Amino acid sequence: MKRHAIPGGEGDGATVVISSKVREGGEEDYRRWQRRMTEAMHGFAGFEGADVYPPIPGEQGSWVVVCRFSSAGRLTGWLDSEVRARLLEEVRPLLEEPSALEVLAGRGPAGDVVTAVISHQVRPGREREFARWQEAMRKAQERFPGFLGVETFEPVPGIQEHWVVLLRYDSREHLDGWMDSAERGELLREGRGCVLDFDVRTVRSSFDGWFRSADGPGQAPPDWKQAMSVLLALYPTVMILNLTVGRVLGALGWPLYLALFVGNVASVATLTWVLMPLVNRALAWWLRPGASARAGAGGALVLVAGYAACVAVFGLIAR
Repeated sequence: MKRHAIPGGEGDGATVVISSKVREGGEEDYRRWQRRMTEAMHGFAGFEGADVYPPIPGEQGSWVVVCRFSSAGRLTGWLDSEVRARLLEEVRPLLEEPSALEVLAGRGPAGDVVTAVISHQVRPGREREFARWQEAMRKAQERFPGFLGVETFEPVPGIQEHWVVLLRYDSREHLDGWMDSAERGELLREGRGCVLDFDVRTVRSSFDGWFRSADGPGQAPPDWKQAMSVLLALYPTVMILNLTVGRVLGALGWPLYLALFVGNVASVATLTWVLMPLVNRALAWWLRPGASARAGAGGALVLVAGYAACVAVFGLIAR
């Protein structure tokens, strides 16, 4: 089997963006197949997660899957695997055409941003002209509200022959402001000499709440697992804030209703941006919807032990 060479060091991370056009009526079969594909990826070293984005009427006609691995070499291992090859054979009847695949060296964006993945087919011998055109694009993009950055990736031999540009804005509204602008339209006309064709896909790179599943939208952990996980992070957060911020505000004479409001703001912020992402990573093996019953029971016992430890520690501190 042919090995793919993907640029990037062993610790740099690598991302693959896969776009698939599913035949009408095959959406549910494809969704089930994608769950199996994601489950298979979990068995490969270096797999860090996947986000599945269904089509959006009027905006995005394809299913877009963004998969992240810890290194280029480990992503290569998955792309070249017999397991993946068998799964691709199974899904072929559900697709209108072969899936488009772009490999990007690096971990990709973090946080609540919207990313346009733009794939360019550059005319042979016009690569330098394309680079100058992209620089003109970047300077124009920077002047628009919400611009966060742009990255350009060269073709990857053996995997995809297109140039890929990742364009990031802080909201869909701001991204659309650039995409629909007259200035971009003029630049697109100027770039016709070096580009044969291009394709645009938009994905959101963010946590959908405190929990997100690698199986895509609608595949959050069961409610009881969410409740147990939140409690594990919430109890120590509230206790620490009461023992620190609460006591300080009380000594300053703040009324209880105002002190509680400040404490709630601090606890929600801590949970959202600090603790729950850590809990998601630490308990990913347990939170996944496909986890076995044995794993479910084992994880529940781990959390109960965590509760007991927290109660014992704060019981000693609060005496």
